[in-house]
Amino acid sequence: MSKATNRKNRAGRRGPLATVALLAIGLFFTGGAYALISNGTAEAQSDINSQEMIDEGEKLFAANCATCHGVNLEGSDIAPTLIGVGAASVDFQVGTGRMPLAASGPQGQEKPEQFTDQQVKAMAAYVASLSVGPPIPDPRYLDEQGDAANGAELFRINCAMCHNVAGSGGALTEGKWAPAINSTPAHTYEAMITGPQNMPVFNDANLSPEDKRDIITALAYIKDTPSVGGYALGALGPVAEGLFAWVFGMGAIVAVTVWLTAKSN
Repeated sequence: MSKATNRKNRAGRRGPLATVALLAIGLFFTGGAYALISNGTAEAQSDINSQEMIDEGEKLFAANCATCHGVNLEGSDIAPTLIGVGAASVDFQVGTGRMPLAASGPQGQEKPEQFTDQQVKAMAAYVASLSVGPPIPDPRYLDEQGDAANGAELFRINCAMCHNVAGSGGALTEGKWAPAINSTPAHTYEAMITGPQNMPVFNDANLSPEDKRDIITALAYIKDTPSVGGYALGALGPVAEGLFAWVFGMGAIVAVTVWLTAKSN
């Protein structure tokens, strides 16, 4: 075999590095195509305004909510109308498990949710399609990156009288209560704009979206920051701390008095 033929054969062979490069390029383009398809599918599924979501929500609403709230959201003797509540109210009430209601009482109790997030969004889409109301909040206000100091001040002014300055909740009248704020940023924002249960509505004229973002940031800071004074006693404030001091402090004094009396006798 001539040298020219050998050189031609070597030139026609594919080196190991070339094979690796081709595989890498193939995987790159395959992964990119899959990511684009996946993102497109996720966006279509999460689009609360899509007809597919509305149709799915109508079926879920008819099966789980229409008995009490009416087929056309008109309400009944045992449940209020949902006309005008918007997607935010449905996302909050159903997403926190308060609805469907487990039992009648002063107010709905938070419990494990019975629907997936996709199903909750679908019901919210259906209710929003029938009447105008507060929408699900924009994600840019839920990033917990606002001004925590301003949020803490706003929370003390507007919320602490019911929810406690640390967001630990508190008792109201007639068996009602302000729950501890352990919700997601979205549910906290939705509670502010819909006023569930006995809570007032804080629309954008009361608290701007940026103010709500600051409050959510302050609550996240409180939640993630340990008590610098040691055990926080549930962060229930001076009443709980005073009760703790009276029960254990006076109990210790009485115990020492009894011990000294018994020893002297």
